Amino acid sequence: MVKFAANLSMLYPDLDFLDRFDAAAGDGLRAVEFLFPYDYEAAELRRRLDHNGLSQALFNAPPGDWDAGERGVASLPGREREFRDGLERALEYAQLLSCPRVHVMAGNVPETAERSDYLGRYRDQLAWAADRAAGTGVRLLLEPLNHRDMPGYLLTSQSEAHALVSDIDPINLAVQLDLYHCQITEGDLTTTIERDVTSNSVAHIQIASVPDRSEPDHGEVDFVHILAFLDRLDYAGAVGLEYRPAADTSEGLQRFFTTIRERGVSV
Repeated sequence: MVKFAANLSMLYPDLDFLDRFDAAAGDGLRAVEFLFPYDYEAAELRRRLDHNGLSQALFNAPPGDWDAGERGVASLPGREREFRDGLERALEYAQLLSCPRVHVMAGNVPETAERSDYLGRYRDQLAWAADRAAGTGVRLLLEPLNHRDMPGYLLTSQSEAHALVSDIDPINLAVQLDLYHCQITEGDLTTTIERDVTSNSVAHIQIASVPDRSEPDHGEVDFVHILAFLDRLDYAGAVGLEYRPAADTSEGLQRFFTTIRERGVSV
C-alpha cells in the first residue's frame, strides 16, 4: 500500500498554512510534509497534527535567505556556524513533531567558483550533521535538484548523492528521490527506483507531473506504473505529493486517487 504525504507548502494555496492540515486530513491523507516549520511554534504544529491524526513525514533544515534565492548553506564558505545552528534548530523541531526525516539542502554554487570546493565543504558538514543526528531517530536526507528549476544548485545527480551517503554514514543519511527532478535530469526512473529503493538508501520519494509540476495524473511519466512498482518493491517510506495544483486541490487529489485505484494501486 502506498502511503502519501501532502506537501502543505504547495497544496491548498487558497488556505492559510495552518488550515491546510485540516484540509489534508479531510481529503483522506494521513501524513504531511512541508518546506519549513520555523515561522510557527512547534507546539502549534504538533497540535494541528494530533487534532487531525496526521504524522509529519519530512521538512527541510533552514535554507539561509530563501527570499534572496539561497537554497541551503551547507556548502557555502563562511556559513559553517550558521549551518550547524540551523541543524540544531531543525533537530529540535523534528523531536517535537516526531518527524523522522530532515532534508539538508546543499546550496547554490556561483558560476565562477570551484565546484569541488563546495562539494568538499558539503561533505564535511554532512559528516558533522550525521554524527550530531546519531541517536535522535532522525535521518538526514540529500536531494538532487534539476538545474532548469534550480540553476546552480550543487547536487544534481542520484549517483553523487548516493556516493556521499555511502561514503559518510548510510545509517544516519539517505537520499530523497524526487522523481520530478530525476526525470528532468536523468530519466530512467524504473531502473533508478529498482536500484536505489531496494538498497534501502532512499528514505523518501516525491512526485509531480513532468514537465508542468502539477497533479501527477498526466504528463510524460506514468505515475500509476511507478506507484505500482513501488508497491511491488514493498517500499515502506512516504510518497510526498509535492506539486502545484492546476485548480482546486481537493478535486485534483480525488481525481488522482480515483485514477490510481482504478488501475489497481492500493492507497
